[in-house]
Amino acid sequence: MSRHATGLMLLSLLWLTGCISTQKPAPVRDTNLVSRPLPPAPAGFHRIQRGDTLYKIAFQYGLDFRDLAAWNQLADPGVIQSGKLLRLAPPIQRRAPVSTAAMPATADVLTRAMPVPTPQKTAEKTPSISEAAVPEQLETWIWPSQGPLLTRFGQAASKGIDIGGSRGHPVRAANAGTVVYAGTNLRGYGKLIIIRHGKSHLSAYAHNERMLVAEGQSVMRGQSIAEMGDTDADRIKLHFEIREHGKPVDPLNYLPKQS
Repeated sequence: MSRHATGLMLLSLLWLTGCISTQKPAPVRDTNLVSRPLPPAPAGFHRIQRGDTLYKIAFQYGLDFRDLAAWNQLADPGVIQSGKLLRLAPPIQRRAPVSTAAMPATADVLTRAMPVPTPQKTAEKTPSISEAAVPEQLETWIWPSQGPLLTRFGQAASKGIDIGGSRGHPVRAANAGTVVYAGTNLRGYGKLIIIRHGKSHLSAYAHNERMLVAEGQSVMRGQSIAEMGDTDADRIKLHFEIREHGKPVDPLNYLPKQS
């Protein structure tokens, strides 16, 4: 082969190599399926999110967790499934219309023909936290923290009271009970702890810097459960609530009078 032909061949190879190197690689197709967001819950329902508990949802809507369990026929209130709808009101009982066309005309015959209804017992739902772990008789409530009273119950639509203090100041259980929620999934409360006392009362401690207890843990009255902070708040403070049968009540009616 002549020198001229060899040169042309080399140039051709270089040109082809350049063309190949400048070609963009084929796009990689992502085969991972992206889950579609679930539609919002219709009126009167709550769509269960990751991190939800029945106590947290009941607290959020001002309901008694027992009612919530009964309305949704939950065999175990401690087990709820993410993505499912939770009914926030009792189901409407629709009764079929009774036709009177074929009924006997005599009232006495009608009375004898109709069976006497037997009262049905409603099985009580077993809460995820055992009844034995929650004291039935409450002790005298104590203040969860020492500091100036910043906001009273009902002031600026507050469902509790706000107590001032410094970062890291101890937050204590206002009564003996069991921790039924410790997390950050409730908007406006920051790091929140909810304690169940007996069958009818809850207490809540919000905006903590650090939480020192976990769900399911039994606590004594006066036990340190958190450190004061400003999570999801405009300043360092403790937001404290007491709920009776799910409804907010004025904590100052429970706490001892300050001198």
